[in-house]
Amino acid sequence: MRYVEKVFHAVVVSCTLGFYSALAFGSEMNNVMGVTEDHYKTVIKQKPYTVEVCKEVAVAGDRTGDTLKGAIIGGVIGHQIDHKDGAKIGGVLGGIIGNQNSDAVGGYRTQCQTERRYNEERVRVYSHSTVTFWDGGREYTVRFSRR
Repeated sequence: MRYVEKVFHAVVVSCTLGFYSALAFGSEMNNVMGVTEDHYKTVIKQKPYTVEVCKEVAVAGDRTGDTLKGAIIGGVIGHQIDHKDGAKIGGVLGGIIGNQNSDAVGGYRTQCQTERRYNEERVRVYSHSTVTFWDGGREYTVRFSRR
């Protein structure tokens, strides 16, 4: 223990003892003994870093072209049947049929994204200090911080 810490602890003990003796309305302090103790705790220190993570993901085949072809063909056929609403109905039905009968094949593609991860390190750090003393058979403990 460094000299400054010893002096500091002695001052804390003296002040604490003086305080409690004043509370006791001046009663004599017989056989007073004191112990100063530092307390520590373990904390987890996290250091962030980033990584790019890539993976293969399944994708459906693109049926857009087949849907459009079906809609155009259905619209032309519908227009021949009914000049008023046939193109609309035929286009919708042709698009549905073209989409359902599409031979587009799905596959896989690489999808990447950046993720934040942490390296963890356990570190022991100062928490607080206590002064414990006894007076007249009673034990007293005072908690304080050196910071």
